[in-house]
Amino acid sequence: MPRDSRFLLVLLALAGLACGGCQAFTVRAQSGQNPDLTIGPRIDPGVGRARSEVPTEKCKTTLPAYVIEPPDILLIDALKIVPKPPYHIEAQDVLQLTAAPNSTLLDQPINGPFRVDSGGTVNLGPSYGKVPVTGLTVDEATEAINTHLLRVLKSPEVSVTLSESSSLQQISGEHLVGPDGTVNLATYGTVYVAGLTIEEAQAAIEKQVRKYLLDPKVSVDVYAYNSKVYYVITQGAGLGDGLLRVPITGNETVLDALAQVNGLSRLSSKHIWIARPAPGGMGCDQVLPVNWDEITKGGATATNYQILPFDRIFIAQDNWIALDSWINRVTAPFERLFGFSLLGAQDIQTFNRFPFGLTNGTGSAF
Repeated sequence: MPRDSRFLLVLLALAGLACGGCQAFTVRAQSGQNPDLTIGPRIDPGVGRARSEVPTEKCKTTLPAYVIEPPDILLIDALKIVPKPPYHIEAQDVLQLTAAPNSTLLDQPINGPFRVDSGGTVNLGPSYGKVPVTGLTVDEATEAINTHLLRVLKSPEVSVTLSESSSLQQISGEHLVGPDGTVNLATYGTVYVAGLTIEEAQAAIEKQVRKYLLDPKVSVDVYAYNSKVYYVITQGAGLGDGLLRVPITGNETVLDALAQVNGLSRLSSKHIWIARPAPGGMGCDQVLPVNWDEITKGGATATNYQILPFDRIFIAQDNWIALDSWINRVTAPFERLFGFSLLGAQDIQTFNRFPFGLTNGTGSAF
């Protein structure tokens, strides 16, 4: 081969590589071929170690620890809310009062919850009266109540504990992760949770509320997995492409994804593939071709891949229908123009033949 021809072939090969970009095509092993020659991560059942195979319907992998991002919804519940000492009693607080045996009147025991009324007093009963306790600590309230009972009792022994605080906001329910990556805990402030796992978010929330509470305990779970999705793109054969955004649960396959769009439409071909972005934007993206007939008619699972977050499942159009749509789009303006021209010509001919309008033969118009 002449030297110039070899040089030209090398240039063409380099140009082809440059135009092709960075894509990794994963091809399913054919009959009799070693399945370990395929590409991609896989968890070997019973072993738990990664092998070189893309996860499929019969050989799925588990996703890594969930990372919270907007607009996930977290379910946050406070298991332990105790105010930091010294706590000063406020109106509508509930105090637990317990009197020692034989230290109160027989018909009027003091044992149970007592709510502090809006006036800041706790009503101990008809014989004992009311005691102002707002602004006092629990120890001060205990001393005030026992001092007040000395008017009626010889040696009162009443202990006081805080049963319920009206000033402490309860942490319970769904909390949306905002666009800034934080959850709003109202009086306890906001906590940045974007990019954290559930355990890390729990620790961050407990650290924030510890400014207001004594050794708080909080449970955190994900109520709605809104940030991890995959996409189903349906090429529309010239009639507009379709796009469906589906939240991922971690167990979907290609068939599960296509069930979201009710399978293939009359505009679609059986040319389907998964475009899988490289993690973190580093490395090469993967393109995984799907054999529709095998995974449906034959029940094969080799190309019924497991869907991972941010996968793009692309359903190509039927080229014949696309060609028909293109022809219609090109010829439609001319057909409309010719229709208007023909209608105008017919009107002119009718006017030339019957300048005074159509008659019924007697000289009068219809």
